[in-house]
Amino acid sequence: MIPRTAPSYAPAADRYDTMDYVRCGRSGLKLPAISLGLWHNFGSVDAYENARAMALRAFDLGITHFDLANNYGPEPGSAEVTFGQILAEDLRPFRDELIVSTKAGYRMGPGPYGEWGSRKSLLASLDQSLDRMGLEYVDVFYSHRYDPDTPLEETMGALAHAVHTGKALYAGVSNYPPEATREAIRLLDEMGAPLLLHQPKYSMLVRDPEDGLFDVLADAGVGAIVYSPLAQGLLTDKYLDGIPDDSRAAKATGFLKEDQVTGDVVETVRRLREIARDRGQSMAQLALAWTRRRPEVTSTLIGASRVGQIEEAVAMLGQPPLDDGEVAVLDDILG
Repeated sequence: MIPRTAPSYAPAADRYDTMDYVRCGRSGLKLPAISLGLWHNFGSVDAYENARAMALRAFDLGITHFDLANNYGPEPGSAEVTFGQILAEDLRPFRDELIVSTKAGYRMGPGPYGEWGSRKSLLASLDQSLDRMGLEYVDVFYSHRYDPDTPLEETMGALAHAVHTGKALYAGVSNYPPEATREAIRLLDEMGAPLLLHQPKYSMLVRDPEDGLFDVLADAGVGAIVYSPLAQGLLTDKYLDGIPDDSRAAKATGFLKEDQVTGDVVETVRRLREIARDRGQSMAQLALAWTRRRPEVTSTLIGASRVGQIEEAVAMLGQPPLDDGEVAVLDDILG
């Protein structure tokens, strides 16, 4: 990519004034309370100018962390290409103000080395990701999922190698069960590349991390950055009157399927929306605030299809946090 001859972007001077920055576990790194994930809407099938507008508005609002993976798109790899273009054209002067993460482990390419957790696949993928983004290093490199067929020592050894060679500043894991996480923490400590972050799926509708994982992270002083806090859009007003044509559930490439938009889920969201209205919030803001109630959660990772959704998410940080009584009511609704 050839950068524009004259930069057309200057970040907002007040970008750090209102964002909350939270220390990640016992590390020295702080993450914004809201981070931006590029899982959707930054691929080769999406409009570049919209992707660029979202990334730049996020930075203007104090979102310094941009989260990617090798297979984000579609096509796989294209989200990293898009972000690399935004870096080259607009954000390169601010690289030292950014936290850029990527991952490897889910299906990226054909053959036995295109996925999972071998040293071969992880380190080759990292090199490819750096090339796509035009970076010398990423701030966080994750093993995207636990590989039961590869020794954990090998997978963690690959992450430690990435840190020791300077291609990543920190190591992370995503979608790891509690006991594998505990062992990963031990191994990375021994290898001199302590685990910084775990990225689990967590929302009002998916509460698995409460069954042991958060305890493991708290005990070890490891941060959590939770993804899909809106359950792919289920925890918004979007599906209360059916499935819109432009929604994730209507897209063949989306991870939310029509059969997940059940009557029980819709009825639960209707009840939750009443709580949100009483609080003067949108349903999405309530769902985000619910994740922020947990002290183990360093950052909440949002996706977006338009700038307004990012603005709405960041505005939640200026609203009152949930109190114990409201949490109890929400727990009762959620069952």
